[in-house]
Amino acid sequence: MTNLKPLTDYEIIKTCLEGNPNAFSELVSRYKNLVYSIILRMVVDKEEANDLAQEVFIKAYKNLDKYYPEFAFSTWIMRITTNHVIDARRKKRHLTVSLDERQDAGVSELSPETRYIEKERAADLKRIVENLPDMYKVPIILYHQQGLSYQEIANMIGEPLSKVKNRIFRGRKLLQADLISMKEGEACELF
Repeated sequence: MTNLKPLTDYEIIKTCLEGNPNAFSELVSRYKNLVYSIILRMVVDKEEANDLAQEVFIKAYKNLDKYYPEFAFSTWIMRITTNHVIDARRKKRHLTVSLDERQDAGVSELSPETRYIEKERAADLKRIVENLPDMYKVPIILYHQQGLSYQEIANMIGEPLSKVKNRIFRGRKLLQADLISMKEGEACELF
């Protein structure tokens, strides 16, 4: 009975660089869900997310020789992912974000009216996040939706930690201002 230890990400990368391109499929298998989930939170269309995920892995494969083993492969691939999506969106000039629907355990027990209100709030928040500039939107999504730390986000997007903290802070302020103005607009419509 042998205990085969799985290869590390860097060992797989070295195998690829030594001429075995099939080894890369193991990295794709390990990170496809992470890459896809990040992309899906940044674009609305699932087909577009699939296409972008494939492009990310092609870009990563072509740039394996630029990977530095002192950094986690997950950080490197996430940085490629966010940069690629931002570039693709710039080219397309179509700024959208897909946020998960609220998945509270007790939502099904709520009254139909309360469920409707919760659904409307989620849609409002989604619209507001969609309108944020990418410089704020990406860190907010990575922090609040992906659960990444400030440092992980800084490493991924290649910005200083202080800038990431600042962008999340300012992004929250923009979200808050938009939510407040939206609520004031609703109150005005009632009268």
